Amino acid sequence: MSEIHNVVIIGSGPAAHTAAVYAARAELSPVLYEGFMAGGIAAGGQLTTTTEVENYPGFPEGISGPELMDKMRAQSTRFGTKIITETIAKVDFSERPFKLWPEHKLDKDPILAKSVIISTGATAKTLDIPGKDNYWQRGISACAVCDGALPIFRDVPLAVIGGGDSAAEEATYLTKYGSTVYVVHRRDELRASAIMAKRLVENPKVEMVWNSVIESAGGDDKQIRNITVKNVNDGSSKTLDVGGLFFAIGHKPNTDPFVGQIDLDEEGYIKTVPGTARTNIEGVYAAGDVQDKKYRQAITAAGSGCMAALEAERWLSEQD
Repeated sequence: MSEIHNVVIIGSGPAAHTAAVYAARAELSPVLYEGFMAGGIAAGGQLTTTTEVENYPGFPEGISGPELMDKMRAQSTRFGTKIITETIAKVDFSERPFKLWPEHKLDKDPILAKSVIISTGATAKTLDIPGKDNYWQRGISACAVCDGALPIFRDVPLAVIGGGDSAAEEATYLTKYGSTVYVVHRRDELRASAIMAKRLVENPKVEMVWNSVIESAGGDDKQIRNITVKNVNDGSSKTLDVGGLFFAIGHKPNTDPFVGQIDLDEEGYIKTVPGTARTNIEGVYAAGDVQDKKYRQAITAAGSGCMAALEAERWLSEQD
């Protein structure tokens, strides 16, 4: 019979590695499946696509996203976490021990686990426009709260794509830094809640670009310098000079392998008992952006990873 692991952690971001550190120090011998380009993103999650991280405690001069994740990974392995670079594609939580299958081993014997911590994160939605790949993290971002305070975005015009609460929140946040914030929305009214919409359109630093979609992004060798938007009513196009572009059109939680195995909300996020990392399956926990659609920050993900590991440790001790 295959070895039954105490804790299997699925994921590779701050939540996963924090859970791994706590579980390893509790001598649970955790195994972490970090994925191989899961969701099109390298191990380390969304932080690997971020240049400077200035809001993670302990790094007063800032740190690059990839370097931060390298340090977290090194800390996990230092305490004895076994890290496997495979993507978990299928699970069976119907009975214990839980069963998990890597993407390229679906016809092999499953991995067995007494408990599971899911921290697979979420992927920011973007638009595949010309120039996006050229200027990604060179003025183009999908997280204003993460990147908006960086020097390149200060005192220059910025653009936000979207019309929901996320777009309203991010655009309002960016008014602290940008000289003007253009909000490009394909309709003539926002989808955001009434109070958020009112606060946005009444902000003197916000300029609404109604009935419009983004067509392309342009710039120089250093960063984005402009975007082209098209009016959906008359087909006319115009160029806006901007020093930053932020997509705020939502996130997709990376929960495809767990559909039908665990309770998800209408958007696909894993449901957890408020104030805990517990799911509806006893022994299965969720941490980080896979269950958090409100904060979505590295530090909150790390905190929930700690919660998941402590709860798993406590639950496992009660099973003996």
